[in-house]
Amino acid sequence: MNNIIKCIKLTKSYKDGDVIVHILKGISFELQHGDISAIIGKSGSGKTTLLHLLAGLDVPNSGDILFDGESITSMSSNQIATFRNKKLGFIYQFHHLMLDFNILENVAMPLLISNEGKRKSEEKAYEMLKIVNLEKKIKKYPSEISGGERQRVAIARAFVNKPSLIIADEPTGNLDQYNANVIFNLILKFNSCYNTSFLIVTHDSSLIKKIPVLFKIKNGKLYNYNN
Repeated sequence: MNNIIKCIKLTKSYKDGDVIVHILKGISFELQHGDISAIIGKSGSGKTTLLHLLAGLDVPNSGDILFDGESITSMSSNQIATFRNKKLGFIYQFHHLMLDFNILENVAMPLLISNEGKRKSEEKAYEMLKIVNLEKKIKKYPSEISGGERQRVAIARAFVNKPSLIIADEPTGNLDQYNANVIFNLILKFNSCYNTSFLIVTHDSSLIKKIPVLFKIKNGKLYNYNN
C-alpha cells in the first residue's frame, strides 16, 4: 500500500437557516507517500473544509478517510489528537506562532505537548531551526523577526515531530516572491530528505506551476488537474 491518504465518497454540508449548503459532494481521491500535491479552486469552493476533514478537525457527513489504511473518522477525540500530533504538521497563511514564547519554544511546543522532556524537545527544535537557517535567532520573539522568518519558524514547528504529512493552507499567500521561493525550497528539502508528503491549498500561480500533482475543487467535486 503506497497511499498515505485515501478518501472515499466524502460529503460535507452545513445548515444556513432553513437551507442546507452542500460543500463537498462525494469526493474520492488518494495521496501517495512522498507526493507534493496541491488543491486549487475558487474561494468558498471547499478547499479548507477538505483540509479540516483530512486533519480530523471536522468530521464528514458521510464517507471515510484512511491514513495509512486506518480510518480516522472512527477515532475517538483523544486518538485524533494523538494522530494530529504524531502524524501531521500544519502550515498556515498566517503563521499562528505564540507571541509570548520565543522562537525555540514555539518550535518545541508540539514535542512538549507529546510529553517529551524540555531539554530533548529544545534540542530537536534547535536542529529544525538550523535547517531553516534561524538557529541564530532562537531567543527572539515572533514580533522581533520578519514575516518570511516567521513562516520559516512555522515550517520548523510543523516538521519537528517528523510527521508523515504536512498540510499547508496558503503557505505563501502572505509573502513576497523571494520569501515564497524560500518556503517552497524548504518544502522540497524536507520532501527530498525525509520523503514527507505535502498537501497544499494555494492561489499562488507561481507556486502552482512548480507542484507536480494538482487537484481542483469545483462545484463540490474534486478533479485531477494538470499544469
